[in-house]
Amino acid sequence: MGTLGGISVIFDLDGTLVDSEPNYYEAGRRTLTEYGVADFTWADHEAYVGISTRETVADWKRRYGLRAPVEELLAVKNRHYLELAGSSSRAYPEMRRFVELLAGEGVPMAVASGSSPAAIAAILARTGLDAHLRTVVSADEVARGKPAPDVFLEAARRLGAQPARCVVLEDAAPGAAAAYAAGMRCVAIPYVAAQADAPEFAAADLLVRGGQEEFTARAAHDWLVRTARDR
Repeated sequence: MGTLGGISVIFDLDGTLVDSEPNYYEAGRRTLTEYGVADFTWADHEAYVGISTRETVADWKRRYGLRAPVEELLAVKNRHYLELAGSSSRAYPEMRRFVELLAGEGVPMAVASGSSPAAIAAILARTGLDAHLRTVVSADEVARGKPAPDVFLEAARRLGAQPARCVVLEDAAPGAAAAYAAGMRCVAIPYVAAQADAPEFAAADLLVRGGQEEFTARAAHDWLVRTARDR
């Protein structure tokens, strides 16, 4: 049992631990351009923040009338993304400090992400976070992506943790909804500022309204300590 009273912490990856959304947008833009969609904007991309890559490309297929199979679109987008992620993935400094703080206290941790296993591995290796985050679940490994709770429940299972003793860190509304559906507490750090008032975030146990600019490892750790004491 860790020093935080048996609490385990599960991190979303993209937009929570790592500032990877610009790479996901660029990978999406390049993919859609290959299939004749030339006007995919950042605002279009924001609608997919927090949704698995597989579900994103399936929606593109419907929205843009693409003839290519979902598996082909997924492969092309993942190829573009891995090219970008391998050279320019950046962990948020305070999130890195938070992970290191928890690791030093023996807190069980996992990553639960909508990205492919290869993309998750590439990002964690590139940022060095793989030194502390060895339990990893991709939405590709479970039946349903966020907002379904499957990835978080599987992460808890692999950690040997009760869902009620898990705290999830999330930047997107679908992920916050997934955390609640899993019966877990949620620290919400909205990536898209305009979504800070989303109902999924309003129910957060801790809402860092200002996003990553406001998040600090120390404040999050102090909140976890209080949470462990209150349980």
